[in-house]
Amino acid sequence: MSNRTIKKIISSQKVNMGGIHLQQPLPDRAVDQIDPFILIHHGSLPVKQGKPQSESGVGPHPHRGFSPVTFVFKGGVQHQDSLGNNEVVTAGGTQWIHSGKGIIHSERPSKKMVEKGGENEIIQFWVNTPSKHKMETPYYLPLSADKSPSIKKDNATIHVVAGEFENVKGPAKTYSPQTLLRLETKAGADLLLEIPKSYNALIYILDGELESDGKIAQAKDMFWFNNDGEKIAIKVTKDSRFILLSGEPIGEPVATYGPFVMNTENEIRQAMADYQEGKMGHLTETFD
Repeated sequence: MSNRTIKKIISSQKVNMGGIHLQQPLPDRAVDQIDPFILIHHGSLPVKQGKPQSESGVGPHPHRGFSPVTFVFKGGVQHQDSLGNNEVVTAGGTQWIHSGKGIIHSERPSKKMVEKGGENEIIQFWVNTPSKHKMETPYYLPLSADKSPSIKKDNATIHVVAGEFENVKGPAKTYSPQTLLRLETKAGADLLLEIPKSYNALIYILDGELESDGKIAQAKDMFWFNNDGEKIAIKVTKDSRFILLSGEPIGEPVATYGPFVMNTENEIRQAMADYQEGKMGHLTETFD
């Protein structure tokens, strides 16, 4: 089996999303999407002690046509939605939403976080859904750290969130073939990550430094790989946390507007109308 080469190293850009400052490696000037992945945001978000939950984080907003996924690395995020879910996901956990035909949700720092203050560190990425599944019933899956299977090897801990990796199956359901991993590694780790050659693949680095294909990437950089091998070779040159997102390309037209990811502009207009008419449900938040 051959090792993949690097197509490009992309340095994330700082973006301001309604006063929330984030690192954005995708989309980038070089690439709009790495099918099926539409967007990646990495935030180390300060939580002000004593500020009410209702005035913190992100208030109710809709989604349709894709899965917004949040990896929580520090702190705690409280999710409420129009399906009646009210859950807190803490460090090491994952919040998986299949927005389907429409869901309204909010993302606030947990009650514990606003009482004590601190930092919420998250990565949120958007995974496109094939057209035949875009209008299915939405659902929400909270995964705690202890519900996320992991593999320990060569100074690395590999958490399998979705897909199958080294005979370990991730619990999150995807609508196209994917392997999604979270990794915590020590300097000196030498990893070979086996991924189907047909999968598009990227690695985003939260901190530390990695080498692949003779090239070095550092904190807040993204490796974008060519589809020219079955394995990704990684040398960890400094203690590092990183994620690997890989998946079979869906290969369909993509139309996006704000929180909606569909196939055509007409479908986007319909999504906007459906939201305005209350067809995606309603969310009245409750706080202790």
